[in-house]
Amino acid sequence: MKATPRIAQPAMDDAAVACADLRRLIALFRPYWLWMAAGAALSLATMLANVALMAIAGWFIASMALVGVTHLAFDYFTPAALIRACAIVRTGGRYLERLVTHEATLRLLARLRVWFYVRIEPLAPAGLGRVRGADLATRIQSDIDSLSNLYLRALVPVVAGGVGTLVIVAIVSAYSAPVAAITFVFLLLAGAVLPCFGFASTREPARACIALRAELHETVVDSLQGLGELQVYGAAPAYAQKVDQLSARLIGQQKTISHAMGMSQGALAACASGAMWCALLLAIPRLASPSLSPAEVAMLAFLVLASFEAVMPIPAALQLVGESLAAARRIFELADATLPVQDPTEPVALAARNDLVVSHLGFRYDETSPWVLRDLSFDLPAGGRLAIVGASGAGKSTLVQLLLRFLAYSNGRIELGGVDLRDCAADDVRARIAVVSQDTYLFNDTIRANLLIARPDADQASLEAVCRDAQLHEFVCGLPRGYDTQVGEAGTTLSGGQARRLAIARALLLDAPILVLDEPTEGLDTVTAQALMSAIVRLMAGRSVVLITHKLTDATRKFDQILVLDESIEMHA
Repeated sequence: MKATPRIAQPAMDDAAVACADLRRLIALFRPYWLWMAAGAALSLATMLANVALMAIAGWFIASMALVGVTHLAFDYFTPAALIRACAIVRTGGRYLERLVTHEATLRLLARLRVWFYVRIEPLAPAGLGRVRGADLATRIQSDIDSLSNLYLRALVPVVAGGVGTLVIVAIVSAYSAPVAAITFVFLLLAGAVLPCFGFASTREPARACIALRAELHETVVDSLQGLGELQVYGAAPAYAQKVDQLSARLIGQQKTISHAMGMSQGALAACASGAMWCALLLAIPRLASPSLSPAEVAMLAFLVLASFEAVMPIPAALQLVGESLAAARRIFELADATLPVQDPTEPVALAARNDLVVSHLGFRYDETSPWVLRDLSFDLPAGGRLAIVGASGAGKSTLVQLLLRFLAYSNGRIELGGVDLRDCAADDVRARIAVVSQDTYLFNDTIRANLLIARPDADQASLEAVCRDAQLHEFVCGLPRGYDTQVGEAGTTLSGGQARRLAIARALLLDAPILVLDEPTEGLDTVTAQALMSAIVRLMAGRSVVLITHKLTDATRKFDQILVLDESIEMHA
């Protein structure tokens, strides 16, 4: 899987992809369609109540003025009650609409994040190797947040506006068909034509905003994580300048979108005014006939003017759709990536035996890449000890990923208990193999929480036992909060040796029959490395152990087998 920007395609293909993404998002929203429908219904009711309030108020004020001139009897209780009812419905409906639509939006975002995590989890670690952590965080956070606009600010306004337009035009037609026709034309112009132009003019800037936001996030995270090195080498101003440049480009694209939205709002106001004046020009001549009273002319004018509330959010809504679809494309590109390893349709259960046999193993990343491993064979019986020695780039870490089914081998076989790993479920394989890698990650949590990742149901006695085995218990007990001590981000509050011992303790807690140690002493000083290796040797009892290292030591000589991947390695400590 290669995470690269999507290559520009012809307009028709691009439109087809956007439509497919939109349909896919709506399908993901389907479990919450009742919440979504309720939000749209409340939005429609609120909008119609506001339009009715304006129309009835206009009729009521005009009627009261005429009564003052003609001194005729007039029932003002009924229209006053209707005005109050519309005001109550508008106020209560607006509150309920906000409550329901935001509840639906938060549920949708939660579902999208869980869905996205479930889709990318099988990609780790090999499938996500080319995706930067900051970019991944942007997709799961900012990009998914952008999708909230699709329902809250796009689907709801479009549905409510479309239905509301039909209802309003039907009501106006009961008084004057020509006024209804001209109102429909202006509503169609404001609710369909103008939004389409706005969408076309802001689609590319919206895409650019999504890409620039991701790049800016990556740059900021990189500069913060490497701030010490930037200061040492005097490169901090250069990174600050890059952040400024990206910010300026992002602001420029946002200005383009804001300008287009401002123009569309101005055009919308012009459509509303034009519709009202046209309605008056068509209705006033009918005052000579008894079919339309002066108060009804005022009512029609207010009704036509207020009817544009139905379509007012649509131009801004469609302009936000471009941003949402660009964010959706970034999410789907990663979610649809090909899995490095796929479980068989009917996995074979592993046997009780734990002997490991590798026969003529070969691996390369693709057909054009050089071989990372070629014709590798070894036999590790249950309880045996194997040291694999090789220089950097010899394929040692790749072998670990093949054993854990993070990568699929190209040639040969890996058998565990006589069963080829390709025939087994990956989770079953990983339950048999515990790994302590040279870059084992420690979470920004307590020592206890980092240990419980291996076995969440482990009790305190089990935690203390594995820490004693890893020679870490005394150190932990000497801390003010003991096992509830925070280790900091990536274990920064621990020394290198302490972090490795914690990783070993976590692997021991899994109690897997096979223990793989990938460069366990890398980056440690000689004294710490020797002490750690001595502890590891004592912990080998009862387990099959594969030690992967770049050099031979006295400890590796105690292993049953030594496999050299690089002929330049000399066979002496």
